[in-house]
Amino acid sequence: MKNILHITASPRCEASFSARFSQQIVERLLARAPGAVVVRRDFGRIGLAHIDEAYGHTLAGSWPQAADAYEQPGSLAQSERLICELEAADAVVIGTPMHNYTVPSVLKAWIDHVLRAHRSFALSAAGKTGLLADRPVHIAVASGGGYTGDGARQPDFLTPYLKAVFETIGIHALHFYALQHTVRGGETVSAGLREVESLLDCRLPLGSACS
Repeated sequence: MKNILHITASPRCEASFSARFSQQIVERLLARAPGAVVVRRDFGRIGLAHIDEAYGHTLAGSWPQAADAYEQPGSLAQSERLICELEAADAVVIGTPMHNYTVPSVLKAWIDHVLRAHRSFALSAAGKTGLLADRPVHIAVASGGGYTGDGARQPDFLTPYLKAVFETIGIHALHFYALQHTVRGGETVSAGLREVESLLDCRLPLGSACS
């Protein structure tokens, strides 16, 4: 492993549960590949512009496709940079809150940039085919309420959406870590963290493999 792409999307930045746990995942990956380079994109802090008119017209076919998207106006160059970062990553780590049952808008903006027809996926009569190589993607999701397992009281559009997004571009090795009931604080949060840390021990053990 040479490159790790670490994306965070919480407006709470380093104080967020998803950012902190995703950093633990990065540290586990670095323990396995000490020489790996980590590219960090803290979109919760720096934001990310949405796709623009030139991007939309190009995908709609009303403007010609350029051989080099870096030379195109507007957000196509940004899209190309973000896709290249994803292509270069041997592993991807995402820390995100669940906002209104799905991804926050800044993570949706990143998705709109990297899901680009004729670049990260192809179109055919049979549907969409991913053009990127598969690689592991570890996704830490923090939610104030519960959306899976015992005590689930809210819908989850985030998990199936991200699965569909990554499968569209050819990435299937997704690993989710649910950090639930974060608004309850105290022992509820501590117990939840112990549970998800146990899952991390199974998937990316530091010592012996999980039994």
